[in-house]
Amino acid sequence: MDYHKPSTFEEAVAIAAGAAGTTRFLAGGTDILVQMRSGIATPEVLIDIKGIAGTRDIVREDDGGWCIGVAVTGAELTEHAEIGHDWPGVIEAVGLIGSTQVQGRATPVGNLCNASPAADSVPALVAAGAEVTVQGPEGTRRVPVEDIPTGPGRTSLKKGEVVTALRLPPRGRGGGDAYQRFIPRTEMDIAVIGCGVSLRVSGLVITEARMALGAVAPTVEPVRGAADALVGTRLEKSALDALADLAQAACNPIDDKRGTVKFRTHLAGVYARRVARIAYERARAAQ
Repeated sequence: MDYHKPSTFEEAVAIAAGAAGTTRFLAGGTDILVQMRSGIATPEVLIDIKGIAGTRDIVREDDGGWCIGVAVTGAELTEHAEIGHDWPGVIEAVGLIGSTQVQGRATPVGNLCNASPAADSVPALVAAGAEVTVQGPEGTRRVPVEDIPTGPGRTSLKKGEVVTALRLPPRGRGGGDAYQRFIPRTEMDIAVIGCGVSLRVSGLVITEARMALGAVAPTVEPVRGAADALVGTRLEKSALDALADLAQAACNPIDDKRGTVKFRTHLAGVYARRVARIAYERARAAQ
């Protein structure tokens, strides 16, 4: 295996574009190193990007949004009070990735690019409308988080491309989000279902809504009709019922030892209602 530690993203892209065989980028390493040790992945080229300037930075942008470096860890994000104020649901989700020890190394971008349907951070990021910056041989582009995973362990990134940063949009007044998951044990397990919701309100009325589900389809699943179900309502029972129906209709899960198709589909409706209520109360408090 060839190990590289470039000093710029341009250098990293050039190495990846010219590499032969399986290539992996190393930021936190909590996925790829485990996969290497277990024989699941044996990359011919490993590109360590942790030393590139800006990869550990958290910056508030001019529009009030956030730019989060690709090597920023979960622990660094969960300890960041301002992001936690703006996006508590995202921070809730990031805080569920692994143990305390793993949190000190694991990165939300790595959680995204590992492309597990059950990744905790991804439904919350999709609900938040987050994007990533991708740099490659053809230049730099902005990509919605939901467009990165294409299947279990697969992404839309092309040869030579690397994610350089995660971007959260400005929160603004009247915005609130939340994330919850169901797991068989109390800690340290893979989600049977994860649910992220982001809302905006004016007074008591919902003006914007996004929801995404994890572990119920080959990729994290945005619930496209969430806005239609919720916008213009005060989160009455009829609105929650409509949201739950949409969540269940969006499910295409598998049977496994953690849960059956029927159980996961049922939980989608339960968590849609539960998480929407939390996001709604946070949005009302943020006016």
